Amino acid sequence: QVQLVESGGGLAQAGGSLRLSCAASGRISSDSPMGWFRQAPGKEREFVAAIGNLGRSTFYSDSVKGRFTISRDNAKNTLTLQMNSLKPEDTAVYYCAASRTNKPPTAPDYDYWGQGTQVTVSS
Repeated sequence: QVQLVESGGGLAQAGGSLRLSCAASGRISSDSPMGWFRQAPGKEREFVAAIGNLGRSTFYSDSVKGRFTISRDNAKNTLTLQMNSLKPEDTAVYYCAASRTNKPPTAPDYDYWGQGTQVTVSS
């Protein structure tokens, strides 16, 4: 069984930066994608960023492209989301996700989810 634990959330000012980390316990195949999703109050969970099998490809939502960077360290079983130029609309609970098998990285049908970490951006 795989468990994902996010860290690094908190409060930032608009224009600032935060770095989210996700530590995975258990085996995460480097052949499978990992991703970040977020859910703001009153809204549905939405895709933020994903990294494909073997870390060769990255995918971003239009709203974060150019500001966020996703990366993974397969040796350490960790996933990272560097968030720069933060905006108040980035405020949400951010979730890390991992898959057992190779799948479309941007689709939400991941097998494992973390508990989420709150990111709040003040204007």
